[in-house]
Amino acid sequence: MKALVVGSGGREHAILWALKQTSRMPLKLFCAPGNGGISQIANCVPIAATDRASLMEFARFEDVDLTIVGPEGPLADGIVDEFERSGLKIIGPGRAASRLESSKSFAKDFMRRHKIPTADYCIANSAAEALGALHSGKFGPPDTAVVIKADGLAAGKGVVVAPSLVDAERAIAQLTSGTLVSAEAAKQIVIEEALEGSEVSILLFADGSDYALMPPARDHKRIGEDDTGPNTGGMGAITDPSVLDNETLERIVHEIVEPTLKGAHEEGFPFRGILFIGLMLTPAGPKVLEYNVRFGDPETQAILVRLHSDLFQVFQAMIDGKLRDLSVEWSTQSSACVVLASAGYPGPYKTGLAISGLHRLATNNDLQVFHAGTAKSASGDLLTAGGRVLGITATGKTLKQALASCYRTIEKVNWEGMQYRRDIGQFSEASKASSSEFKL
Repeated sequence: MKALVVGSGGREHAILWALKQTSRMPLKLFCAPGNGGISQIANCVPIAATDRASLMEFARFEDVDLTIVGPEGPLADGIVDEFERSGLKIIGPGRAASRLESSKSFAKDFMRRHKIPTADYCIANSAAEALGALHSGKFGPPDTAVVIKADGLAAGKGVVVAPSLVDAERAIAQLTSGTLVSAEAAKQIVIEEALEGSEVSILLFADGSDYALMPPARDHKRIGEDDTGPNTGGMGAITDPSVLDNETLERIVHEIVEPTLKGAHEEGFPFRGILFIGLMLTPAGPKVLEYNVRFGDPETQAILVRLHSDLFQVFQAMIDGKLRDLSVEWSTQSSACVVLASAGYPGPYKTGLAISGLHRLATNNDLQVFHAGTAKSASGDLLTAGGRVLGITATGKTLKQALASCYRTIEKVNWEGMQYRRDIGQFSEASKASSSEFKL
């Protein structure tokens, strides 16, 4: 059997690793375009994740049995619709279902229609309209924190948590002027009340009718320890019983997961793919912060190292609409992923720096190194090629053991300016207010 994974980061490396690790049949793995670490377990092909025509041509030429899409951009652009029209099997939602991520206004209205708990909000079609809504009194007095969101995909830069209405005015100006995001992404602006509480991420496999939950996860978005500094793509993630108790999980399934899937079916886009629900556990109960329609990063790394079931078989069940016949099994261990990043990230950073120490690492079932931004030199040495470079990922009987394994391993790896957080798995009170969103 042949599988093609579309993308080039740590998420895609983890998917490929899990396919190889759990498969009960021989698999030939491809990745487009891949990276230096991925090339050690899969055949990397130089096709951009956005090049739908070339990806389809490759899948036909190689007689690929299944394609898995990692990043959100190709999903929003309709890669799944095109593959399916050509009779090619692919994992991911179509363009219509991808609006749950690609349009924040669509997602908020969807939640309102289906009575899914989320922050109160309004939608504006211009900067002037957004300012009018901001000062209407709906969101409280001038010192009230509010969240300002660009409607479209914005590579993590389209959400601002403003501590006051004056800061919110500045955020609206930045978003609509093209300072932070494209004009297309900011055609509409969503204004939300700022929620307080602890965050958790729920991911699940869905086949259009049924679903299977993954272990709940929690991540760290800020570059600095104690959740300080600018927002990033994610500096680490954990899975552990402390993330979410069973009673709250049951409430999330009843009030959020099942109404979301039922609503998608009722509106004509049954959800088939990976659904990621970002939640805030508020005093009033769990509320949705955002939907993603694909695996998260670095949550995927921390989650998939706990998978016992055959991932290829899970994907096949999703394609065939047979998830209800499959029991997806996970280890009872805890897990952690600590991201190693380039100096300067999430701002400008150097690439092409030699990474030392990787050859000395002895990876096993309990420890993996997932490559997020690496490349190979002409001589075969691994070099940095991104802001987030490596994800050191481990499992353990306890979260403390998993984290200790990660940090022991990090001591053996180095490149010029390497940075990472030393407090992954520790969550302070300061991290409990919309920490996944950029703050002014």
